[in-house]
Amino acid sequence: MILILNQNTKQDSPEFKQLTAHLANLPGITTRIHTEKGAAQVLTEIYLIGNTQALDLDDMKNLPCVESAVRVSEEYRVLGRHKDDHRSSHFEYNGVRFGQDNLNVFAGLCAVDNPAHVEMMMKALRDNGQACTRMGAYKPRTSPYSFQGHGSACLPYVFELAGKYGIKVIAMEITHESHMEEIVDALEKTGNPTGVMLQIGTRNTQNFELLKIVGRQSRFPVLLKRGFGITLDESLNAAEYLASEGNRKVIFGLRGMKTNMGDPHRNFVDFSHVPVVKRLTRMPVCIDPSHSVGSRASGPEGILDVMHVTAQGVIAGANMILVDFHPAPSKALVDGPQALTLAELPYFLEDVAIAREAFEKRVDLGRRFKS
Repeated sequence: MILILNQNTKQDSPEFKQLTAHLANLPGITTRIHTEKGAAQVLTEIYLIGNTQALDLDDMKNLPCVESAVRVSEEYRVLGRHKDDHRSSHFEYNGVRFGQDNLNVFAGLCAVDNPAHVEMMMKALRDNGQACTRMGAYKPRTSPYSFQGHGSACLPYVFELAGKYGIKVIAMEITHESHMEEIVDALEKTGNPTGVMLQIGTRNTQNFELLKIVGRQSRFPVLLKRGFGITLDESLNAAEYLASEGNRKVIFGLRGMKTNMGDPHRNFVDFSHVPVVKRLTRMPVCIDPSHSVGSRASGPEGILDVMHVTAQGVIAGANMILVDFHPAPSKALVDGPQALTLAELPYFLEDVAIAREAFEKRVDLGRRFKS
């Protein structure tokens, strides 16, 4: 059961102390407190863990400080979409809204290679009205001999150029807790010109200690990608690890499943799970068409496969797109064959807008049919 407290409830208030004293006396029940500090208000939720079936919902709603009570109906306690659960399915970070009701595009470099290419990418995004990007500084690779990313060495110029061109959020994968510390240090030394969304890649989806550490910090939101060859439930539970430690600003990423059943694509495209994740949880859902397809192949009509699968995810209701672009794909140090060119950026964005409009029309049609 989840108790949602009145806005701006102070934990040193007599009412809050009265509430927690009462909960401490409930037999077989332990509690966990989650606090979310927004720009204008503080939201507090108390999770009751144990046999809560005997607790009367109306009685719990009448306790001091309690605004509403939700009985947990899904396995995902914190991030789940429970019956009669009207909690928000969006959050804001650095002036950008991330929710199940909107769409953000994160086009950028899979791996940062040099300042000139970073600046060309940032400028192209600014010129096309975009405020978000992806920039890979730390790159886990299958082969130990492959380029592993420039790491902390590239962070200062990436952040400074983001500030120069008005880029508000950079999605950046980390593989170790020290990377988070390096990002914080580089942001502070450059005057915090931008924001960072920490990305947990598919290879680390079940690195539970990393998930706990990232979950304990509240400064950065997190993009968690679905794990290699594991079930959707296992990956959603990985997201729950983050949230159970306190960070509920989590976006769930679909990036294709590793199986030869997807050949000739790099992975088996799983974007039909977009509405499933939105139904089971309150997380916004990201799609990664670049790593799903893994090439610039196109059909007889000339449309790239990566654009086809992007449209499939957007029409299904995706809320974020993580896609590879590069000023010179043939010179890219990572995944050049799948990267789109800067000249294709406006084409890609217009195609996304068409798919989003189709989704919105489908939603409207569904509402009219139900009424």
